[in-house]
Amino acid sequence: MNHIETVFKNLKKIRKRAFIPYITAGDPDLEQTFNALKFFAEEGADIIELGVPFSDPMADGETIQRAMERALVSKTNLPGILRLVKKFKESYSTPIILMGYYNPFYKYGLENFAKDAVSAGVDGVLTVDLPPEEAREFVSLLKKYKITPVFLATPTSDVKRLLKIKNFAKGFIYFVSVTGVTGERTDLSEDIKEKLNLIKKTIGLPVVLGFGISTPEIIKKFYKYADGFVVGSAIVKRWERYIKSGDRGDFEKFFRVMVESCYM
Repeated sequence: MNHIETVFKNLKKIRKRAFIPYITAGDPDLEQTFNALKFFAEEGADIIELGVPFSDPMADGETIQRAMERALVSKTNLPGILRLVKKFKESYSTPIILMGYYNPFYKYGLENFAKDAVSAGVDGVLTVDLPPEEAREFVSLLKKYKITPVFLATPTSDVKRLLKIKNFAKGFIYFVSVTGVTGERTDLSEDIKEKLNLIKKTIGLPVVLGFGISTPEIIKKFYKYADGFVVGSAIVKRWERYIKSGDRGDFEKFFRVMVESCYM
């Protein structure tokens, strides 16, 4: 059993939901990203999603696009991110999932990346733009090096599509709440509840809810249906304010409120 599976198994015993914060690596530089990762680990993150910056983040809204632009300006690249993860894992055991687009992984060399990623302590990889039909080679290499391949499901994923995802996915399924890009939202559709149940029944893995998770009320609404919650844009937005102002108060307060929401 890998670290990600262990997290969900242990949380299920205490009826808690996984809290999974997201931050873009290198925003505004790797040193400050490291400080954010430490804060996440020490303040209650169960798993951390670390974004790999890319010049064309088609699944991301304006907030994360700006974060990726800042990271690219600071010349953040995959080797640097792996060094960051390795440094983090010297002191913390919180699982790290790299969330990114296929191009940087492909450019690095798929097997070289998998080998170096596991050496650095990466626990999982979620490739936003890699459909299951084209994932066999990369997933095989990730599994060879004991890295968990995480896949997305969307509101338009029917049973046939979910069965394709089932052939490759491990750890958990990341369910995208909307057919759009990342970003804060005030509420999400009730239809999501039925879809979460369908994914669990079809694939048999824990399902986490992401895209638009920005208030404790949204977590409360779907608490019985999801196994965890990814909070991305809402955290990155407050992180951006900190970068501009130097005041981390709002960022830290919001983080702690969202962590607390994952206990019922």
